[in-house]
Amino acid sequence: MAELKIGDLAPDFKLPTDNNGEITLSDLKGQKVVVYFYPKDNTPGCTTESCAFNEAMPDFSKLNTQVIGISKCSAAKHDKFKEKYGFTFPLASDENGNTCEDYGVWKEKNMYGKKFMGIERSTFLIDEEGKIAQIWRKVKVKDHVENVKSAL
Repeated sequence: MAELKIGDLAPDFKLPTDNNGEITLSDLKGQKVVVYFYPKDNTPGCTTESCAFNEAMPDFSKLNTQVIGISKCSAAKHDKFKEKYGFTFPLASDENGNTCEDYGVWKEKNMYGKKFMGIERSTFLIDEEGKIAQIWRKVKVKDHVENVKSAL
């Protein structure tokens, strides 16, 4: 599949979320959406990134922007993660990996010489019409949320 580019229509998704919820991207038309893909709940980088997005929620709200975190963790794991840190935005579960594939974030990774498949930390800014306005791949957690806010 071709890699997504700025200006492409963001692939729609309907995923289960924490609190037995469900989120559908196309239902959010008319507002901006930040979708960030992260490898795993309760790991250092993912926790730091999620907490940074959470702290910035008042700013995102003022900018009429919905934030959604997506990983392959189950919705039940998301419940625990969200409760532990008090996140105020939905965490969506992509256990089957279809959405990760659609966004091109399911990649071969290499850690300490071991190759494995995993989520490449990536963020997509989707405009009010559902088109991709900005893409950050191989995200470094430090200052990332500030960069996303600047793009808005």
